[in-house]
Amino acid sequence: MSPILNEVGTVFIPVSNIGRARDWYCDILGLTTEEEVQFGHLFVIPMNGTGIVLDSKLYSEDSIFIKPAFHFNTKDIHKAYEYMKSKDVELISSIEHGHWFNFKDPDGNVLMVCKC
Repeated sequence: MSPILNEVGTVFIPVSNIGRARDWYCDILGLTTEEEVQFGHLFVIPMNGTGIVLDSKLYSEDSIFIKPAFHFNTKDIHKAYEYMKSKDVELISSIEHGHWFNFKDPDGNVLMVCKC
């Protein structure tokens, strides 16, 4: 039996400016920015399920996600797409196969929303 659990605890996203990234992610997720930036470079996004930590210490142009490492869930992919469009998020695909689309955060990390 392995001591490693078959669970994903947290995904770290490299960001160049922790305050700007905190505000952007909280805005698109409909969260408040009341949580504190920790140690000057970490922000733990309050999530349901697997966690997300924004980390400005990890950032370099070589460290950004050029392909999605995970996806955000949605129950309504069309509503999610229109919502991101209304937020002027850089959408880099249309809704594919009726289930997902890709977009970029302000640092160029490629992320995905998927209907689950």
